[in-house]
Amino acid sequence: MFKRVLLITGSPGVGKTTLLLRVIEALRADGYSVGGMISREVRSCGTRIGFEILDLADKSKHGWLAHVNQKRGPQVGKYRVNLEDLDSVGVEAILRAVKECHIIAIDEIGPMELFSENFRRAVLEAFESGKLVIAIVHWKARDKLIDAAKSREDAEIFTVTFENRDKLHEAVVQKAKESLTCTKKLKL
Repeated sequence: MFKRVLLITGSPGVGKTTLLLRVIEALRADGYSVGGMISREVRSCGTRIGFEILDLADKSKHGWLAHVNQKRGPQVGKYRVNLEDLDSVGVEAILRAVKECHIIAIDEIGPMELFSENFRRAVLEAFESGKLVIAIVHWKARDKLIDAAKSREDAEIFTVTFENRDKLHEAVVQKAKESLTCTKKLKL
């Protein structure tokens, strides 16, 4: 069975999002449309203050996933999760990618995002869409959704390390292209 759900994991700060962005850039250069959401850390004066959510297909749509000064929402460490922005930016970006794009990217399926039931449903919809999904999964979070994703027959896990992070994107791009080719052949 070909692998259609490509999962990227690794320890914090190892470069998972950077790797995913390199994969997206390479696939877009080959003419594939990629949608979904990316989370990236935001720093002020050298200190991380939160995480921003970006819609990959519409750069004008962005919001806060979590922030140190967020007044309400579930707490993860020193951050509070902004469920409104997660749903209106992240979830909407995933659902739009399910409908309109060749590839669905999700960064990340982790403790902050899993507080949203809408996010959980959107991820499941992406997994069941028949499209290629490239997602970052939190390296040690234990959750039914993450466990189910990792145990899918059509899933493959790539672990980013400091040693392989400069080359691993090539393997992910190769696997993605194989999956896209197989998906195209199945539809013919």
